[in-house]
Amino acid sequence: MNIQDAQEAVDEWIKTHGVRYFNELTNMAQLTEEVGEVARIIARRYGEQSEKESDRTKDLGEELADVLFVLLCLANQTNTDLQAAFDRKLEFKTQRDHERHHNNPKLRS
Repeated sequence: MNIQDAQEAVDEWIKTHGVRYFNELTNMAQLTEEVGEVARIIARRYGEQSEKESDRTKDLGEELADVLFVLLCLANQTNTDLQAAFDRKLEFKTQRDHERHHNNPKLRS
């Protein structure tokens, strides 16, 4: 599934199961909340914080999927073609960063 297909699938899900989109500010708050849940898992599982027993059952993939779902909602309701935007961004980063990253001694191991 590409990004455009994912946007269409989310839109269909909203129309079928969700009644309507939450407003943009509500979805922005939801996105922030979901990113916080991802950050908590990363900080405790891969960072220096100790992982609480209640955190051990959290599924990182599921939390990342929550972030993606809300992100796709925001793209849909703001009429953003995320596929086109992502393709442009990837091309831009490729042009800008290829030599920079290859020449960065910090990235050599």
